[in-house]
Amino acid sequence: MSIIILAQEKAKPAELGPLVALVKADMARVNTTILALTGSEVTMIPQVANHLISSGGKRLRPMLTLASAGLCGYRGDGHIRLAASVEFMHTATLLHDDVVDESDMRRGQQSARKLWGNEASVLVGDFLLGKAFKMMVDVGSLPCLDVLASAASIIAEGEVMQLAAAKNMETSEESYLAVIRAKTAALFAAASEVGPILAGRGKGDIDNCRSYGMNLGIAFQLIDDALDYGGTSAKLGKNVGDDFREGKITLPVILAYRRGSEVERAFWKRTLEASQREDSDLATAQGYLTKHRALEDTVERARHYGAMAKDALELFPNSDWKHALLDVVDFCVARAH
Repeated sequence: MSIIILAQEKAKPAELGPLVALVKADMARVNTTILALTGSEVTMIPQVANHLISSGGKRLRPMLTLASAGLCGYRGDGHIRLAASVEFMHTATLLHDDVVDESDMRRGQQSARKLWGNEASVLVGDFLLGKAFKMMVDVGSLPCLDVLASAASIIAEGEVMQLAAAKNMETSEESYLAVIRAKTAALFAAASEVGPILAGRGKGDIDNCRSYGMNLGIAFQLIDDALDYGGTSAKLGKNVGDDFREGKITLPVILAYRRGSEVERAFWKRTLEASQREDSDLATAQGYLTKHRALEDTVERARHYGAMAKDALELFPNSDWKHALLDVVDFCVARAH
């Protein structure tokens, strides 16, 4: 059952257009910085890095850095390098993720690990992290360096937490949310937090921007979880059902497992815990998710976190920046429509 069908009633047109327009000039500078800093005399490094960086990602995380700086009235150039740092961090985590998950596809094309191997993907990811931290140091803001360095360690912790929870059908919703809070939302939060820090804003504004990013990141990941079973490859940027084939325990599965019969629970244990899957199992899994409204409820939870992200911006005065950031929330949740 497609998410397009299950969420129609509350569907709302949402685009990134307003944000893209506001950050267009700055993103051009960010992209120039990214391309300049992926250069290396080691030929494979720019090949692997640019394969992913140039593959059509939305660059949402660096745009959040630029937008939060704009929201808080920042005047300067530091946000350009910090936005590029955020994108390098994100790209590095994708390279590492694909190795851990043994993914063959990323953003609709073959993953770097598939083309160059696991070793190259890991090492180029490390190269990008090194470049990211060099740019943070160049900006000269210890508080920003602290925020982004902390995010890097939290993301790694999230990856390890996910490994520990892998193939465990007893994983609770709370435990799973802790994983995505670390693995995905931490970078959204950090990307949104460094803008007001650069602008010299007070703790309240910094905390609210961080809350916006954190809740947006959770909503974003929950929609990804739902799309893996009820979306399209074009929207997902990878093959539908990859989470299932990789044995990932995500929120829709947790909900369906809780609500299922003994026969259904045995199915989930066989396919995800024991990794004994047949060609027809994905369709069966989608049927169980539909039966127990697991996809709808995952989208509903995403809307809840999206609402909290919007609430975090309420105390900021109305501006084009604020409205664009509110639109981002609608865009992220509307991907399920």
